[in-house]
Amino acid sequence: MSEELFYALLVIGGLLLIALLVVAIVLAVRVWKTGKYLQAMGVGGRWVFWGAIIYTIFPIDLLPDPIYLDDVGVLGGALIYLSRLAVKARQSRQAPPQQQHQQPIQRR
Repeated sequence: MSEELFYALLVIGGLLLIALLVVAIVLAVRVWKTGKYLQAMGVGGRWVFWGAIIYTIFPIDLLPDPIYLDDVGVLGGALIYLSRLAVKARQSRQAPPQQQHQQPIQRR
């Protein structure tokens, strides 16, 4: 392998790692912003939120830390789940209470 090809691959690999780091940071910020809806999401939402944040910060990962694919996957999955919970919570707050239809009393 020529020296030029080696440096080209090294630069491309470095740029990919930087791009994955940026994506992981953006996803972490979005997950953090959904934290304001935690009260409405219930226990499952809290577990997913804190689990994703702790997994991202914790030094032991499925893949070594320079490779952020696992962090991006965990944060992306948490963001999808939390977004769905937030939409459901928002819809349940905005929905008017269902009125029960009472049947008229029949007189004989």
